[in-house]
Amino acid sequence: QTSQLTEKSDVYSFGVVLVELLTGEKALSFDKPEEERSLAIRFLSFLNDNRLFEILEKHIAKEGKAEQLKEVANLAKRCLQLKGEDRPTMKEVATELEGLRKMEMHSWVNVDSNSEETEFLLGETSDSCKYNASNKSTNVYDSVRDHVIFDLNDGR
Repeated sequence: QTSQLTEKSDVYSFGVVLVELLTGEKALSFDKPEEERSLAIRFLSFLNDNRLFEILEKHIAKEGKAEQLKEVANLAKRCLQLKGEDRPTMKEVATELEGLRKMEMHSWVNVDSNSEETEFLLGETSDSCKYNASNKSTNVYDSVRDHVIFDLNDGR
């Protein structure tokens, strides 16, 4: 928008790519009326009017999980902020996308469930698996909680 390239310019560009992937449309459409040419502006308008699923590519809207699509759309919205300082860093964007990916990998984890019960169950599982045969360390990670749960001794 300002023709000045900064660290946060890449974040804006990435937001445009996310929107292109979500909608299946090109960033600029010169065959549309001037006020509808910018996909980013149209996308933000739909999002602000609570009409996200109207602009999403049909296949994605039908097959994707609504909560994840909303999360990705909101991430794109943050990337498309006009002021660079209002945008997340690419590291924050990558971390958020990784979190969404992990939630998909572990779709059995119900984020709306009783958090006390979930914490107890996850804590119970992690505590019962702790093992330290020696100080040689090959770490095994609990990818849901993202920490080491036990060390392996030479693969045994």
